[in-house]
Amino acid sequence: MSKLTERQQEVLDFIVDFSESQGMPPTINEISEHFEVSSTTSFAHVRALQRKGLLTRSSKARSLSVVNSKPGRHFSLTLSIPLLGRISAGAPLFSEEHVEREIYIDPSLISKRTAGCKLFALQVQGESMKDLGILDGDLVIAKQSHDVAIGDVVIALVDGETTVKSLFLSEGQWELRPANKKYKSLFLPLENLLIQGIVVALQRSL
Repeated sequence: MSKLTERQQEVLDFIVDFSESQGMPPTINEISEHFEVSSTTSFAHVRALQRKGLLTRSSKARSLSVVNSKPGRHFSLTLSIPLLGRISAGAPLFSEEHVEREIYIDPSLISKRTAGCKLFALQVQGESMKDLGILDGDLVIAKQSHDVAIGDVVIALVDGETTVKSLFLSEGQWELRPANKKYKSLFLPLENLLIQGIVVALQRSL
């Protein structure tokens, strides 16, 4: 592998730092803004890092991925979680179960009780959970589990569509309760609810 120029190393460091802190890689525009250069210049640096085997990139947004972080960085200590489509925090929105990309979070943010559980992330669309601090565009990290407790914030499947709500019992039915007075609860017969996961962490989308 060819030796990196000083600016290429700076760009690589920025991509690693950004990915660690934000849970997602930067866009070309964000790299340009950070270094105060044109997008053409940033793209040239990214292409050079790709040719040297340090980055991979697809045509999707935020698809930069560091192949090997440089020695001394603890990038491998971050937790990689698949991001599966989008969900609605207003009206349910169908989410195909395919991995859009991987996000990276600090493992210390996840409870030890999730050890051994399969984790996934979904992006919130809507404001129905804003009073619990779950905002439009946020990434919710959930563990796959059917063992839920009353009051848990869950990822539920309703009529083939996914939604995030707090789970309660109300007059013999499941209540999927929003955290915004502008939205109404969803009520389902006990046998008609499929829980996809329980929300265990939140990644703020800046």
